[in-house]
Amino acid sequence: MGRVAVWVAAGVAGLLLMVTAATAGVVGGGGGSCVGAVTVPGATPAGLSAEQARNAGVIVTVGERLRVPVRGWVIAVATALQESSLINHGDLGPNNDHDSLGLFQQRPSQGWGTPEQIMNPEYAAATFYEALLRVPGWERLPLTEVAQEVQRSAYPDAYAKHETRATEIVAAYTGGTLPVCDGAPISASGWTRPVAGTAGSGFRTADRPGHDGVDIMATEGTVVRAASGGVVVRVRCNVGGDWWEPTGGPMPCDRDGYPGLGGCGWYAEIRHAGDIVSRYCHMVRQPMARIGQTVIAGQPIGRVGSSGNSSGPHLHFEIHEGYPATEKNAVDPIRLMRMKGVTL
Repeated sequence: MGRVAVWVAAGVAGLLLMVTAATAGVVGGGGGSCVGAVTVPGATPAGLSAEQARNAGVIVTVGERLRVPVRGWVIAVATALQESSLINHGDLGPNNDHDSLGLFQQRPSQGWGTPEQIMNPEYAAATFYEALLRVPGWERLPLTEVAQEVQRSAYPDAYAKHETRATEIVAAYTGGTLPVCDGAPISASGWTRPVAGTAGSGFRTADRPGHDGVDIMATEGTVVRAASGGVVVRVRCNVGGDWWEPTGGPMPCDRDGYPGLGGCGWYAEIRHAGDIVSRYCHMVRQPMARIGQTVIAGQPIGRVGSSGNSSGPHLHFEIHEGYPATEKNAVDPIRLMRMKGVTL
């Protein structure tokens, strides 16, 4: 870790923080990322007590001060929700986990600082961010994986359930929405475009009411990427209403389809935080992603093709608000991705 210098002048109200990174360029998090601004510093996000809101405000304000990309603010708030419910806990006696203290349950015995320092929310947030920024490629990784790299928790999968709530809390301090970062490969919410192309046929239009996604036009062979971090839950060949699991041999989806044939062709599904599922159809060959594989935002999972019910090369992209993905929980991908800070 770098050195965290703390000066106290006239008590806690005069606290100033400065993180001196051991590696040049660590603070700021990488080119093209959105730093954002705290425009509502005194916000009280719905569902939080005054104390919780005050601590969440400290976390996002310290993130802004240190020029940490907004994605880092979401990760920090989600971590504090899991570790302390945004309550600055002191020593809880027999209920204490070893010598864990504060918003992030940091331990003096593990080098996070003195008990007095850790109990200062600004200090605790700054040291969390310093450790976060040292995780290689942290902005593309699933939130729970990044939080675990920092915290080394005994419950490594516990952070994911707080991602949606943490995003809402951070948005309350940035004027209601997370900033959209033009040109940034990964949005503040940890999402990205699945393929470079132009959106074509839309979601459940008047002439195609059964079209449960959006078509993104791209040339055959264009890389298809995971829209966000998550776990691959399905890889299948779907033609003419029939499904085949990958066998390693020739499959009906290994050739171009045509309109009226029916089916998604080669497709994959990824389950994200909050049980959001993304689906990627008509790939040119079996997706490179495998069931059970954890993928990061922007990771290649296949290539554009025209298998199944298709009139030409494109990616049919679906979003489902629920797991497993069904026709009933399909939503407009353009709308949801816009909420995630991504324009299709």
